Amino acid sequence: MNDVIAAAARTSADQLADRYGPRLAGDVEAAIHATDDRPQQYLDPVSLGSLIVAVAALAWTVYRDLKKKTPQPAPQVVVRSVHLHLTAPTAVPAEDRDLIIETVVIQTLAAAEQAQALPAAEE
Repeated sequence: MNDVIAAAARTSADQLADRYGPRLAGDVEAAIHATDDRPQQYLDPVSLGSLIVAVAALAWTVYRDLKKKTPQPAPQVVVRSVHLHLTAPTAVPAEDRDLIIETVVIQTLAAAEQAQALPAAEE
């Protein structure tokens, strides 16, 4: 799994743990490792951890696509695009889905910026 996606999912789980419980970090870790071991269609779509990882992966893809058109895509544009393309389980209330998407997108963009800064710092 892409390091940016994994980092964004882990940070998002930490931020959302107060609302969704302390097991969230473990659920996200399980989802991260599950995507390394088996195809994504076998993931449990109801799992909150899987949802966070799926949002991080989609946010990363959207960000990379938008970056081809503009050097610094606005976070709200990425959030809107993720909302349009994500099929979240119906068991997730809209308010929760919105919070998860916004949190994960922000963390994905932060992880992407950090990953881009690392090679420059090492030179």
